[in-house]
Amino acid sequence: MEQKTYQPLDQRALFSTPFHRDYWRLAAREVKSLRVLILAALLTALRIAIKSVKIPLAADLYITFGFMVNAAGSMIYGPIVAILASAVSDTVGALLFPTGTYFLPFLLEEIAGGVIFALFYYRARLTTQRVLLGRLAVTVVCNLILNPLFMMWYYALYMGKAYTFMTWPRLAKNIALFPVQTVILVLLFRLLLPITNRLKVTYAPADELKIRKKDVVSLIVLTVGAAAIVILYFFFVYKNK
Repeated sequence: MEQKTYQPLDQRALFSTPFHRDYWRLAAREVKSLRVLILAALLTALRIAIKSVKIPLAADLYITFGFMVNAAGSMIYGPIVAILASAVSDTVGALLFPTGTYFLPFLLEEIAGGVIFALFYYRARLTTQRVLLGRLAVTVVCNLILNPLFMMWYYALYMGKAYTFMTWPRLAKNIALFPVQTVILVLLFRLLLPITNRLKVTYAPADELKIRKKDVVSLIVLTVGAAAIVILYFFFVYKNK
């Protein structure tokens, strides 16, 4: 019987998509790297501290800054370590800075954010468009789908009352912050990549992270399109409640 042979891994390999066997082999190898684990521990501690800083906007609605550490960490250590880091961050953060009864499904939201960022940023040739798409995916999946669903579940289970799946303030906040957070991540990655490349924990060049006209157009189109959806939602759904 013919045995399968595996080509040696290229430590500096970059991938256009995460649907490649070597992408996951390299991601699994990160778990065994002491340097990566130390960085993951430091970033997780930083993430826990930053998550405690919240700017309140309305009931159960805040502006937070943990997305920066989450995205940077996922870019460095990939989806598998991101799962572990997210689990530690959510659990320890809930113990140190409790905001109510601990609810396990919120852990899934944390993990989803880290994994999605990793699928877009880990071992990828980073461009502004790719950063934009990664931020958009996390906003839609985590902020606009998973979080409201889990909040509905939490309210029904522990508070005995209903929680509106989608509200005008929630939609407005996410639409307004999306372009701002995208630009912040582009600038953050441009700053970090030369450092992390020297540490040999990332290998993507930073010179493609420039905000060009097409990137501005993409941000404007997505933001205006999302704002149009918010306006339609407000007039046809929210206003009639």
